[in-house]
This record gives sequence, structure tokens and C-alpha cells, in this order.
Amino acid sequence: MPVLKRFEIGRRARRAVFLGAALAAAAAAVPAQTFRWASQGDPQTMDPHSQNESMTNAMNQQVYEYLVGRGKKLELVPQLATEWQQLAPTRWRFKLRPNVKFHDGAPFTADDVVFSVNRAKEPSSNIAAYATALGEPKKIDDLTVEFDLPQFNPIFLQHLSLVFIMNKAWSEKHKVTKPQDFKNREETYAAYNANGTGPFMLVSRQPDVKTVYKRNPHWWGRFEGNLQEVVYTPIKSDATRLAALVSGEIDFVLDPAPRDVARLRNTSGVKVIEGPENRIIFIGMDQARDELLYSSVKGRNPFKDLRVRRALYQAVDIETIRNKLMNGLAAPTGAVASTQIATFNDPEVERRLPYDLAAAKKLMVEAGYADGFEVTLDCPNNRYINDEELCIALAGMWSQLKVRVKVNAQPRATYFPKVEKLDTSMYMLGWGGQITDAETTFTPIYRMRADKGVGYYNWGNVRNEKLDALAAASSREPDPEKRKALIRQAFLEHNAQVHHIPLHRQFIPWAMRENVTVVHRADNYLEWQWITVK
Repeated sequence: MPVLKRFEIGRRARRAVFLGAALAAAAAAVPAQTFRWASQGDPQTMDPHSQNESMTNAMNQQVYEYLVGRGKKLELVPQLATEWQQLAPTRWRFKLRPNVKFHDGAPFTADDVVFSVNRAKEPSSNIAAYATALGEPKKIDDLTVEFDLPQFNPIFLQHLSLVFIMNKAWSEKHKVTKPQDFKNREETYAAYNANGTGPFMLVSRQPDVKTVYKRNPHWWGRFEGNLQEVVYTPIKSDATRLAALVSGEIDFVLDPAPRDVARLRNTSGVKVIEGPENRIIFIGMDQARDELLYSSVKGRNPFKDLRVRRALYQAVDIETIRNKLMNGLAAPTGAVASTQIATFNDPEVERRLPYDLAAAKKLMVEAGYADGFEVTLDCPNNRYINDEELCIALAGMWSQLKVRVKVNAQPRATYFPKVEKLDTSMYMLGWGGQITDAETTFTPIYRMRADKGVGYYNWGNVRNEKLDALAAASSREPDPEKRKALIRQAFLEHNAQVHHIPLHRQFIPWAMRENVTVVHRADNYLEWQWITVK
């Protein structure tokens, strides 16, 4: 097996052979315009409002659509709405696209919009904060909807581009009028079945095995690509994924390992395209409990002490991570924001604390932890690029402070329900996607936990009233310059208190067969309607 040897998979070769045989058999049975692709993880659910996770959203986006979508450069474009106008600072009106059908043949109307926005506000929705920011939807007629907002929303259209539209009648029929409660392991019809208006239709769903889609022949839009069928197979092993690509058993890999990218560029029949992703990778810490759930320290919480948080930050050798682990495919930053656009390219906001092991050790002594402590770091092992390896590298760096870190690496399907319940003392998270505004970092991550999704991803349960007030004010300020000043102050307050430890923004290389043409976007969403397989 020369391909397998090339990628040095050693003892894993047998697994790759078995998978390769299965993929080859599948390939022999599918038509020429079938697109076979893989990534390390699997979508969490087919319910479009349950989980706000990029792979899940990217897959559901092929089936479900928004009123306002995104183009090839992430620009806002009409989708299920054809036009809109802002009638007043807190009122918007939308004209809906006529003659659109859901996959089951039901007509798309204003009733579906009102239902979907309200469904997305439910407590079991991970996008409740965004849906709530849209205000109250109201049907004017079958093809007209208005939104009345409780306060001015400077990024209303961008929030709207995050709420998928479902069919009200289908949801009522199948008893899925509320989103799946994923973190509590609820099973619903919408978790395995789908009925959208989008370019592709869900054919079958086998979690962690295979998910199959077919082209929607009645889609209202125009296909630029030629795909008739899409087959997605999660393959956890980096080596096995790439071996399948090189042998031609699959057409595309979303997440080749950084260490393999250089070799892939020189591999016959394969090409690589890449670019920065709108995604920040960072570490969060429980700063609320008086005693950590998973630590050797009893009767107190070391993460409540700014000196400990700063010490851990300054013990991170970020250049070694960037150069050795990420093979240069990362951009270190000091800002917990998905892109520099969110920080207005402000050097002070983006500036990292310096790597300074001596200063870090001194801070630990001052905080009363000269002998360190034990703590568990929860980490996904199939979500971000080198996620488990990153956590292991950090554990090694923090051992120099005598902080003994147990890395609890888990598949995303196990990891996210655990940390969503705040069942964690320390965790890794990546944050990003289509929106580049600071608002969609501030409200879910920086704000104090509250109802309607505010602070939902503040898994460290940070309570900083000054930060919360600044972030909240920036979410409703109509004056662009005043809002920019509020955003800057919020970032600087967050950075000064080291509420999270920023690592880097990912670069996203995509690897594919030479006969495949795709559009590479900074949100890491692979849009199937634009793909051509020759």
C-alpha cells in the first residue's frame, strides 16, 4: 500500500485498508456527479436551531435557508427574502420569495418565517440570543413579514442570516415545534430528518457513519455546479482520510492535518487551497465556583485569581505552537474575536501578553500556588485543527508551572453536551463563522449568563459587570463611532482581566482531487451548489 506508507500511518494501515475497500465499493456504485467528502467529525444534529456549531450549520445550510444569505465573499445576499427596508430604527419589512416549495411540496409563506424565528428563541436553541435580537416577527400577508425590535440592532441583517427557516406544518406534524434539547440527549424527528427549501435534500442519516443528500430538482435558485448526490463520511484518523483522498476513494477533505499539507501539494492528482478562517481558538476557565469541580485544590478556586490566569497565559509558547504543531497554519492573537475585522485591526486589542516563563512562575508564587495544582482540561478531539494535540501541548507548557493538567479529550458529540452544562473546570473552544462583527462574540461569550441565550457560551460563568455593560451598550448603539469606542473598551477590559486565554486564528487548508472545483470561504462552509466534479 504505497499511499498508506507515504502518510506513515504504521499500525493504523489495516484500518485504512478496510475503510478504503468500503469506500471503493461505494464509489463503484455511484454516478459520476456524486461528490464524496470527509472530515474528522460529524454534524451533531439535523435540527437547524438546536446546535450552533460550524459543521452542523454548514451541513444544515444545504437543506435549510435563511431570509438573507451569504455570497462567495460572505456578502449579504437575498435568499428567501427578495427585498427589505428599514421602516424605522426598530422596524423592518421583508418581501418573501414567491413560488418557493419545501422539500415535501408545501408552499413557503410568512407563517413559516414567524414560526421559525419564534422556535429559534426557545431555551433549547443555541441561537436564541440571535433570534431574540430580531424582535417580534409579524405576518402582514402570505409574502410579507415585519419585525418590531425592542431596541436598535446595529447588525440586524447579520443576525437574520443565522436563523434557518423551517416548515411550520411539518414541524407540528412531527412534534418538533421546539428545538432538540441536545445537551440533555433528547431524540427528536428533526434530529434525523429534514424538510427545507434549499438546494439539497436529506436522503439518509447515519450518525458517525454516513449522511447522504440528493439535488433538489425544484429548488428556486440556479446551480453553478453539477452535483446530483453528496455523500459525507466522517473519518477521524488524519492518515486514513488523506489515504482515501490520495487513492481517489473520496473527492475532498475539509481538514487535512497541517503537517501533511506540504506533502499533499506535491501529490499527483491532488490540489490544496487555503486561507484564514474567521475562527479564534481559546481556553476558558471556571471563574464562578468557590471550588473547582475537577482540581486538587479544595476550598478555593485558583481561576478566580487574575494572577493565576495571567500566569497560565504567559506560560504559553505560542510561536512553538504556531511553527511546530500548526506548521505555520495559524495566526496568534491576543484578542478573543473571530477576526481582526471585529477588533477594527486595533494593535492594542490584538496584542498578546508576552511569553515569559519567569514572570509566570513569579505570579504563581504571589498567588500562593508555588507548588502548582492539578486540574482537568476538557477538549474536543474531532472539532478543531489539532484540537487534542493543542491541549496536550498546553498541558506540557503548564507543567513548567507545576500545574498538572489532565487532558480529557472527547468526540464533539460527547464534549459539547458536557461543557454546555458547565460540567467543566477548564475547556477549549473555537468561535467564528460568517459574521465578523464583535456583537456575535460579545453576547454569547463575554456577557454574563442570562435568559434568551445571553452568555450561553460563557461556560466559565464569568461575571464582570463592567464588561457586561460595555458589551450590552455596544449591541444597541446606533452611532458607529460611539459603538466602535464601546467595542474597544469591552475588548480591553476582557483582555486586562484575562477571562479567556487566546491562542490563534486557524488557517483552513482544503484538499481535493484535481477534477474538483470549489469556492473557498472564510467561514469554512463548503457550499455544494457551487461545486463541480469533472
